[in-house]
Amino acid sequence: MMRIDDNSDTESVQSDKASYSGPLAGPPNKKRSARKSARFNIPPETSSQLKTSSVTRRDDDDAYVEITLDILDDSIAVHSVQAAGGAKGEDPELALLAKKTLEKKSSLGSSVFRSTSSRIKQVSQELKRFASLSRRPSARHFDRTKSAVTHALKGLKFITTKAGGGAAGWPAVEKRFDELTAPTNGHLHFSLFCECIGMKDSKEFAGELFHALARRHNITGDSIDKAQLKAFWEQISDQGFDSRLQTFFDMVDKNADGRITEEEVGEIISLSASANKLSNIQKQANEYAALIMEELDPDNVGYIMVQNLETLLLQAPNQSVRVGDSRILSQLLSQKLKPTQENNPLRRWYQKTKYFIMDNWQRLWVMMLWLGIVASLFTYKFVQYRHKAAYEVMGYCVCTAKGAAETLKFNMALILLPVCRNTITWLRNKTKLGIVVPFDDNLNFHKVIAVAIAVGVALHAGAHLTCDFPRLIHATEEAYEPMEPYFGEEQPSDIWWFLKGVEGVTGIIIVVLMAIAFTLATPWFRRNKLNLPVTLKKLSGFNAFWYSHHLFVIVYVLLIVHGIYLYLTKEWYNKTTWMYIAVPVALYACERLIRAFRSTIKPVKILKVAVYPGNVLTLHMTKPQGFKYRSGQYMFVNCSAVSPFEWHPFSITSAPGDDYLSVHIRTLGDWTRQLKTVFSEVCLPPTGGKSGLLRADCSQEGDGPNFPKILIDGPYGAPAQDYKKYDVVLLVGLGIGATPMISIVKDIISNMKAKDQETEDIQITVETTPDHDNGNRKKKNKKTFKTKRAYYYWVTREQGSFEWFKGIMNEVAEMDEKGVIELHNYCTSVFEEGDARSALITMLQSLHHAKNGVDVVSGTRVKSHFAKPNWRQVFKKIAIQHPDSRVGVFYCGAPALTKDLRQLALDFSHKTTTKFDFHKENF
Repeated sequence: MMRIDDNSDTESVQSDKASYSGPLAGPPNKKRSARKSARFNIPPETSSQLKTSSVTRRDDDDAYVEITLDILDDSIAVHSVQAAGGAKGEDPELALLAKKTLEKKSSLGSSVFRSTSSRIKQVSQELKRFASLSRRPSARHFDRTKSAVTHALKGLKFITTKAGGGAAGWPAVEKRFDELTAPTNGHLHFSLFCECIGMKDSKEFAGELFHALARRHNITGDSIDKAQLKAFWEQISDQGFDSRLQTFFDMVDKNADGRITEEEVGEIISLSASANKLSNIQKQANEYAALIMEELDPDNVGYIMVQNLETLLLQAPNQSVRVGDSRILSQLLSQKLKPTQENNPLRRWYQKTKYFIMDNWQRLWVMMLWLGIVASLFTYKFVQYRHKAAYEVMGYCVCTAKGAAETLKFNMALILLPVCRNTITWLRNKTKLGIVVPFDDNLNFHKVIAVAIAVGVALHAGAHLTCDFPRLIHATEEAYEPMEPYFGEEQPSDIWWFLKGVEGVTGIIIVVLMAIAFTLATPWFRRNKLNLPVTLKKLSGFNAFWYSHHLFVIVYVLLIVHGIYLYLTKEWYNKTTWMYIAVPVALYACERLIRAFRSTIKPVKILKVAVYPGNVLTLHMTKPQGFKYRSGQYMFVNCSAVSPFEWHPFSITSAPGDDYLSVHIRTLGDWTRQLKTVFSEVCLPPTGGKSGLLRADCSQEGDGPNFPKILIDGPYGAPAQDYKKYDVVLLVGLGIGATPMISIVKDIISNMKAKDQETEDIQITVETTPDHDNGNRKKKNKKTFKTKRAYYYWVTREQGSFEWFKGIMNEVAEMDEKGVIELHNYCTSVFEEGDARSALITMLQSLHHAKNGVDVVSGTRVKSHFAKPNWRQVFKKIAIQHPDSRVGVFYCGAPALTKDLRQLALDFSHKTTTKFDFHKENF
């Protein structure tokens, strides 16, 4: 019996094609069918396991099972499995088993029918095996539905979209082939295969792919011609699932016997780990191979088949997508959130202006106030000299020079305030000024003022040297006569007369020292971006920046002297330079004295030192008495063994509730490199399963190693410390930028537990405590901590980086009983999910995490993702899950990502009901 109709994955439409009885392959002229049914003989002991309806069946039907197949253009799916003889009851377990056994996709519809009969012969054997397995807990089966196949296809791509696959990508491959084979008369050696197909960064993987394809095409040599390359290309860029699966299987099955042994699995794991720079997985390849064999070879036959790999690929959608996420997922897909283009240019301008003011009103009023003061001072001095005798000789040049000088006095005083860290920390912690003053932009404001100083110096010195001094030199005796009280009876004869005086010498030295400090503070020098000769390397890096910036002490002394010896001002009360800078210099001097005093009276003792992969040094030290800080803040560290004068800032990674202080320091410059060296000398390789490449532990009572002396100063305010005022926070750390975020996630858990405990205490004492006291307590809790949900994204380049915070991540995952924090780790060295080079890593990761609860990439309970996050999707998900909320976005890391995250925060704030406040720290 057989019926034919068209069918899809979710619905069936009856066809008017004639029914056919005969072999399953069908009549010769029939090119496609959609649903077929057939009977298969099964052993009596198996048929007894089948669930049947109460309808009486013939005895000869008892040994048969009826299987109905849904046949698409390129695949076979089992529609139902039921007892023969008209019974309607279906055994779902048998259906799943048959689906797992039968559903094999082919590239062409005609090949489906040719291969169906041979595949269905396996059913009776599988059903017999099912009878013995039915007594065990039923294993999870996965069917080849459209969603499963779609996911599997995405998870097994040999050619990415960037490389260009199929016919569209062949011209580029052909061009590279012609270039690479020009010296070899059109024969491509396998060592160049990676470069030819666009896998230059995965040479070993491409080599194994070459040999697998060569075995499939019966090629024995190490070189191929263009026609063979095209055949290779067509196979690896084939969009069919079976083709991709077979290619991957052939890569693992090196002896081409159709079976994969544990040794072969270990080799391909090692190869995949090497391609993705996962050294830890590569070291444990044999252990992970045993895990895969245990899962896919439960009967211990010693090998697995291609069907087993298929099962592993098809299982992902059912295990990774929760039913509860479907509503949110559909909203994510339907909401484009693309800004609509306004046709009216005036409206466009109005919207852009409105959004700009809304997003930057704090910065705008500060900048407008500052510019207003600078412009007023310049105008005041310009007008004042416009009415003096010097104007008759020197003209507008002297007015410009004096106006610029007045702005220089103000800016030289103001530039110290943004770096008075203790004062700023006190203001943001103890006052409400943070609502209107953007304290997070203190260093940016410092740089803006520096630019204004450079402009002021250029105007002041340029007007003097190129305009008013030359006019004075060439003035007539009659015109010069009013200037004699200021420049002497003898008229200056050349410009050298001005330069050799106290005013000239101090001015030149100030300009030179400022030029040195400004130049070495630029990103090119400070971050070692210039390729300088070895002899000039000392002129770049943080050390050069640090020492050159301390030339300001000399600059301010000379500035006072320069302001006393003025040509055109003789009265002491009109010499106002010292008046401008007195208070800021005194305040900054007090700050430096407080730092020196505080660091000496609050000594710390090193408790633990560890050196981790990625050149990261971790220091755990005792917490000084009275040292109170907030998560997200930082402190300065000094090590006299490296330099007695240098202090460097590092984020505090311990939580305020911890009984110790900790910092994680990455070696990015001279000072950090030397610090790691002096501490590595007292460390040893870890023992007892402890983490790190090197480590040294010391209890507070024991003697322990002789650690170098460390001084600390702080804590100081940072943008991330304000996370508590948001109901929802998005924490993003790039590389070592995860340091302040780690402290925050620990603090959130501690605060949530403390809040729950306080709520319980209030409920217990509600009858004995006056109502107004309870109300005050609740208001205090609400004011100090508002966070209810946190999303943490850590993006790092190396697998070894996860060891930096391995213990902390596990601790947070264990403490977070209510699921307050959603943790996401991203390893960018691994090829994106879907690339064949990471396919086996993805399979292994899912198996290992499901069985042991530990991620194979990070070594923590937090499952890792591959490649870079899709930040638009991250923001979209948060916007949908938290409508009408204000989300704090805190980023710490390299400046490269700052622009993208800030723009996304603005876009989603403008286009959704969720408002994102962006805060950043760059290093």
